[in-house]
Amino acid sequence: MAAPSGDGAAQGGVRVLLRLEGLALLVLAVAGYAQLGAGWGGFALLFLAPDIALFGYLAGPRVGAALYNTTHSLVGPALLGGAGLAFGAPVAMAFALVWTAHIGFDRMLGYGLKYTRGFGATHLGRLGPRDAW
Repeated sequence: MAAPSGDGAAQGGVRVLLRLEGLALLVLAVAGYAQLGAGWGGFALLFLAPDIALFGYLAGPRVGAALYNTTHSLVGPALLGGAGLAFGAPVAMAFALVWTAHIGFDRMLGYGLKYTRGFGATHLGRLGPRDAW
């Protein structure tokens, strides 16, 4: 396992492990969605919905990072899924599972939570060329 970098991003084996966690999250969320029996058309329609937050970068990196992190943290889908379980609301569970699958997919690809230095500065490492930071 590599030592942490000065930019706060995971490196080496830690980064690989975090990306594998993303894959596991994606697989489990898709399996849960399949067990729920919700329609796959809805899954496809909603899968990229959290990325609407990327428009926040039009207002600058601080707003963009805040909106991206809000929609790409597991807090939202965990609360929504918990409410769905507590109140017997399968639609809420379906939304939570699609949202979780999206987060897992992004993390698997290396799109981590963002720092305010710009879109490419993530907790999973740098996106794009090193010079862009």
